[in-house]
Amino acid sequence: MMLALALILDALFGEPDWLWSRLPHPAVAMGRAVGWLDARLNRGTRRQAKGALAVALLVSGALALGAAIAWLPDFGLLEIAAAAILLAQRSLVDHVRAVADALRRGVPEGRRAVAMIVGRDTGGMDAAEVARAAIESAAENLSDGVVAPAFWFAVAGLPGMLAYKAVNTADSMIGYRTPRHEAFGRAAARLDDALNWIPARLTAVLILLVHGAWRHWPQVPADARLHRSPNAGWPEAALAPVLGVALAGPRSYDGVLQDFPWVNPAGRRDPGPAEIERASAALWRSWAGLLGLALVLAWMGR
Repeated sequence: MMLALALILDALFGEPDWLWSRLPHPAVAMGRAVGWLDARLNRGTRRQAKGALAVALLVSGALALGAAIAWLPDFGLLEIAAAAILLAQRSLVDHVRAVADALRRGVPEGRRAVAMIVGRDTGGMDAAEVARAAIESAAENLSDGVVAPAFWFAVAGLPGMLAYKAVNTADSMIGYRTPRHEAFGRAAARLDDALNWIPARLTAVLILLVHGAWRHWPQVPADARLHRSPNAGWPEAALAPVLGVALAGPRSYDGVLQDFPWVNPAGRRDPGPAEIERASAALWRSWAGLLGLALVLAWMGR
């Protein structure tokens, strides 16, 4: 029941500015911890081992903090509040819808809005590329910002959820194949892939089921394997046929155009604000399915 309440609390309040303008958000605190470890350990020799040590320290700290919060005699209220803070449904929908609103005002504003949620180059995007980027971000972040933390809360309570968020934050900061982080960030990247393996596929199943679109399942695994990530392709491959759009395709990173294959290539390749809004609606429908699953699990555990 605590997971269901956390999902509802996040959906109602999201990330209120009045609170996080006064206090550091847990994700910010985790990011500072990752940065501190990166600055002190990512040097000299044996960087891969040092990166594994950094991840072990992050996970151990997250598990200890989660256990301490869960131990407090507050009838679970603090645990529910902490879980709600670590979910990102409301903020995800707000950011995705902001791209649709900005794109309606013009492509330059759409580029600026989508740059807030994607890591690719946005300066030369046309309207369709802005829309595809927003939809892809919606699908991927539904998995790692909502379904995955909820999954790990269901499996291992708040300690598991905090540990997942710590690893996911580390991966987003040091899990890249750059000269500085190729070795040091390998443990974070591999562990993040492992922790997201089930949630990514669960997200794809959830998207199809809540939209009555199970007929598309046979093509989802094939399309998912086209993605450079072992996990991100699954929710994208499920959402693309639901919306009737093609996702992925060529895009630019660090000034280099990369010719990625299309996901659902038969779909529309020129989506716009309307398709972004439909993706936002799909996020809420998927959230409702996840809430229903949480309630069923709570009932079964009684």
